[in-house]
Amino acid sequence: MNEADRNRKQNLWLFPLGTVGRDMLYQLFTNFLLVYVLFTRQLTAAQLMTITAIMVAARVFDALNDPIMGNIIERTRTKWGKYTPWLLIGIALTCVVVYAAFNVRLQGWAFVVFFGVIYFCYSIAYTMHDIAYWGMIPSLGSDGAVRDQFTSRATLFAGVGSTLAGILVPMLTTGTHTLGGSAQKAYGLVALMFCIIGPVFLCFTIFGVREDRSYMREAAPPVSFRKIWNTVTGNDQLLWIALIFLLQQVGNGLAMGGLGSTYIYFAFGYEGGLYSLFSTIGVAATAFLMLFYPAISRKWPRKTLMKYMVFAASAAYLVMLLGGLLLPGGTAKFWLITLCYMITNLGQYCFYLVMMISILNTVEYNEYKRGVRDEAIIASLRPFLTKLASALIVLVTTLSYLAFGVTGYTNRISELEQMASQGLVTEAEKLSQIDAVVAEATHFQTGGLLVVMSILPWACMVISYALYCRHYILDEGEYSRIVGILRERKEK
Repeated sequence: MNEADRNRKQNLWLFPLGTVGRDMLYQLFTNFLLVYVLFTRQLTAAQLMTITAIMVAARVFDALNDPIMGNIIERTRTKWGKYTPWLLIGIALTCVVVYAAFNVRLQGWAFVVFFGVIYFCYSIAYTMHDIAYWGMIPSLGSDGAVRDQFTSRATLFAGVGSTLAGILVPMLTTGTHTLGGSAQKAYGLVALMFCIIGPVFLCFTIFGVREDRSYMREAAPPVSFRKIWNTVTGNDQLLWIALIFLLQQVGNGLAMGGLGSTYIYFAFGYEGGLYSLFSTIGVAATAFLMLFYPAISRKWPRKTLMKYMVFAASAAYLVMLLGGLLLPGGTAKFWLITLCYMITNLGQYCFYLVMMISILNTVEYNEYKRGVRDEAIIASLRPFLTKLASALIVLVTTLSYLAFGVTGYTNRISELEQMASQGLVTEAEKLSQIDAVVAEATHFQTGGLLVVMSILPWACMVISYALYCRHYILDEGEYSRIVGILRERKEK
């Protein structure tokens, strides 16, 4: 085995390991922050809409900041390369911000102001290491099969981190296993734990990965908004896959963005273990794709695989919706919805992998058409779109809460959580009274949440598939042809 093969084998483990803790932090802050606010703060409609506006504005800002950060990374030249410094700075700042977000005890408008400051700080800090991490992939291998390996392996470990957070956060902050006896204390302790885990795992990437640093021989390009704009708008395939990926991400994230947990608590009881079970089994099928996607992609073209997934997910969404609306509550209904959610996640995750690879493959298309690769700028588009989608998810989630009268119940639960935190009621009394509040939720509330978290994701998935088939031309054959032409150019 030559040195290149040894490095690739080592990188295939150390690069993916780095994102486990990062994704635990991301899952906590992105998917549980609104839940944390709802169940630990008593909010007026004006305060909730202000918080929503802050989240939407910050995520749009964050999205716009991604290409800028990609451009800054593109011109970074240090003896550690262009990615490592931003991995170190970014993860350190992210941990400080996340810890503060879940350990401040402010209430009312004072909390809203603090929330605005801390949310924008998170947007900047997380972007630093996120763009650097995913931007590394093109420098680890340009061969299509190798890139599939790195992408699927990294998303596998990212999924492990997200799944662990998805299990631990609700289990340790809601119901009978709440740390410290209240959601407020529990979230603070979980944040501290994740802020330790995140940097530890990222050290595998920072100190263990061996990347191709041939880019260091090139002159650093200037930071330029025109450069960012020209890179994105000058690549027709990048523009199409950006729109398609945005649609897919909105649909994919609706259930995990708060709607799923609130629906489970209202329909089946205020117990974190139930939502942990729902989310864990829901994403279990994705582990199959995480492990075997490279082998599957060699057997079926991407568009064929997507077609199969559309049919499977559509059937699962339909059964989940009808079962949730028509069946009486109970264990059978819970398991039906959970298993259907697992099948829909299989389809959605397959789409996600395809989109990830499709975005990265526009690097070579950019080089083929325009003579430059611009890896970091192009790689920055994925988190840009993910964050833009998350802004839309927050907006849809909050509007759903207000439309179906959810906040009237969550404010009462927040009051009980605060009383438990102050020692005014015992944990048993708190849980008993919360159960009584949740029992008052009507079929209108639970059914409405279920409709939003099933119909909208299905529509987004179908539309993204139709656009991909019609407009994205970089299939396996075309990509191989372009890589071959680029190889010939370099040999001349």
